[in-house]
Amino acid sequence: QVQLVESGGGLVQPGGSLRLSCAAQGTIFSINTMGWYRQAPGKQRELVASITNSGSTNYADSVKGRFTISRDNAENTGYLQMNSLKPEDTAVYYCNADVVSYSDYRGYDYWGQGTQVTVSS
Repeated sequence: QVQLVESGGGLVQPGGSLRLSCAAQGTIFSINTMGWYRQAPGKQRELVASITNSGSTNYADSVKGRFTISRDNAENTGYLQMNSLKPEDTAVYYCNADVVSYSDYRGYDYWGQGTQVTVSS
């Protein structure tokens, strides 16, 4: 069984920074794409950023130049560095990963529990 454990959310003032972490735990052979999504109240969940196992990245237009996604393949951990935060970044942030397990060497989609990010003065 695989779990994605998130940490790093919280309350920050506009213009501030936060770093989210997502640690994949369990019997993991490898991780393909990792991504961060967010969902604000009354809105649909949206992709914030994603990174492949070779390091190719993709960002939502709203966060380009402010957020940076990265990963440590040896530690099965992904990160989202968020700078110049704005009130409109307030949301629950979810980690997502396509994890290949040792059981059948197939990729399965997993989600973290979500972490609240609130940007407010």
